[in-house]
Amino acid sequence: MIKSKLFKKDFMLLVLGQIISIFGNQILRYALPLYLLNQTGSSVLFGTILAFSFIPMLLLFPIGGIIADRVNKRNIMVILDFSTAILIFLFYILVGKIDIVPLMAITMIILYGIQGAYQPAVKASVPVLVESKCIMKANSVVDMIGSLASVAGPVIGGLLFSILGLVPILYASIGCFFAAAVMEIFIHIPFKKRKTIGNIFTIGYSDIKESFSFMFRERPLLWKISLIFGSSNLLLISLIMIALPVLITQRLGFALDIANRLYGYSHGIVATGAVLGGLLAGVLSKKLKAKVSPLLLIGCALSILLEGIALQMLRTPMAIYIILLISSGLLLMLQTLFQIQMSTYMQLLTPKDLIGKVISCFMCIVIGTIPLGQFIYGFVFEHIGHFTYAPFYMASLIMIVISVFSRSIFYEIEHFIEQ
Repeated sequence: MIKSKLFKKDFMLLVLGQIISIFGNQILRYALPLYLLNQTGSSVLFGTILAFSFIPMLLLFPIGGIIADRVNKRNIMVILDFSTAILIFLFYILVGKIDIVPLMAITMIILYGIQGAYQPAVKASVPVLVESKCIMKANSVVDMIGSLASVAGPVIGGLLFSILGLVPILYASIGCFFAAAVMEIFIHIPFKKRKTIGNIFTIGYSDIKESFSFMFRERPLLWKISLIFGSSNLLLISLIMIALPVLITQRLGFALDIANRLYGYSHGIVATGAVLGGLLAGVLSKKLKAKVSPLLLIGCALSILLEGIALQMLRTPMAIYIILLISSGLLLMLQTLFQIQMSTYMQLLTPKDLIGKVISCFMCIVIGTIPLGQFIYGFVFEHIGHFTYAPFYMASLIMIVISVFSRSIFYEIEHFIEQ
């Protein structure tokens, strides 16, 4: 019965389009920063460009949400996937002809900016395409499928990059974005055009004001969980995004070609954790209560703590590498469970006519912490010397404290949903 309600043609086309598009995105997000790190050897430059790449994403999240509520969501996805294919083609033409640092910075900024406008359309499509009682299952499917693409992307990207270099990855990503755009043309997403009063700037300002007003005044639970979610991104996710490439390619002593390949494998293993998190969210969708959320965050913190212990206590590079992979995979599994919970609660707490705008503001707060964390950790790993374990201990401790003090918020969410 659930299958007939959830796995309809339009929802499946949305999911398949996401598989292809996210796969293309993941091989790029693996290869482009690593290519820059190999060329420059600077973790500060690596972290800074990654951090600044998030800025247009954050700026475009609210705009993307406004557009998602006022324009057919299918058209948004089609146009942006085609645009990404064109962007990577232009990068392919220019790479090697101009300085790699500004070229990489501009490309990453535009790539992440497109994602900022793209993701609100995808997220806002889910509650429109499925029944309300299936939203958590639908979110778990979308996240799990995205994670599966994230597993395959870096592993294949790592092999291609270490053996053939950057160019084959650019070819593959262009093909992925083009194919995803063509597939998305055939999705039918119910859409009712809204009346607009005033120019685009007046409309945009009014919609953003309405969204934040709803979050902070009518549903304060939304901004509270967004800050808790954002804290986990700042302290934990940003840490492994910077630490894994720097440690594997520069600090553990592997030869560069082997290190690049091992880093690709690490992406795949970590993304496997996210897949398992999506599977668990689907299986446990009726049992996964809000009061469990602080325990998930504590589990994430303990995973990071284990990585710090390995860096301080172990001396064999491969042993450290294995612990980093297992712990990061566990972190992503628990973080994915938590993320699906938060996305579902946000959708259930928000009226459908505000869902696109509120999602974008929610994501803006949540993801806004990642570039800050990347910038900080990039600087830390450039100057920390042999004390690479220290950031892991500090992040774990702070996250445990936040988790303990957040319990009352999640009990309030559970009470609200049960009403």
